[in-house]
Amino acid sequence: MKYVSRRRFGQLALLAPFTLLMADEGRANLIETLLTRAHLPRHADEIWVLVDDSEASLSLYRGNLLLERFAPISLGRSGASIMRTQGDNKTPKGEFRVNRFNWESDWHVFIGLDYPTPSHARMALESGLYTEQDYADYFAYYRHHGYPPQQTVLGGFIGIHGVGRGDPEVHASYHWTQGCVAVTDEQIERLSELIDIGTRVVIR
Repeated sequence: MKYVSRRRFGQLALLAPFTLLMADEGRANLIETLLTRAHLPRHADEIWVLVDDSEASLSLYRGNLLLERFAPISLGRSGASIMRTQGDNKTPKGEFRVNRFNWESDWHVFIGLDYPTPSHARMALESGLYTEQDYADYFAYYRHHGYPPQQTVLGGFIGIHGVGRGDPEVHASYHWTQGCVAVTDEQIERLSELIDIGTRVVIR
């Protein structure tokens, strides 16, 4: 799999949403607009992940070919939503990229996502959750660090992880996370073998 540097990843993540930001339909609800197209692979061999809230499933694709499907999975205790705020226990919907792996996580393996994305920041500005200064600070932080700030009103530290120190019986029956996507430890190990930094993850 082609390696993507942290700097290059940051540049791609920052620039990707701006074509939609220029469109009138994007201004109405940017994340919903992105999600109408997100299930389309970028090319025939793209490895990408689809998390489906309504089916409580995680599917891994190569192009349109289904490679793996995990179900049931667990999402945030308060469900999934286009707009997430700090501490609300919701899983954010949208289109993300894998930006880190933590092999020593309490949750067995943690695959980090680039939430909040520039699209989420834009919606936060338009809804009044972000001030103009918050919005400027978001991009300044992203440019400097190569990943989005995790301590704003939108929250952060969103990813895909295993059960780890959690309760497998609870995982099998309930949505239990603080906003992440949880699969079993065996499933997160399998997923970690097949994806990499830069892999696209769609949560809808």
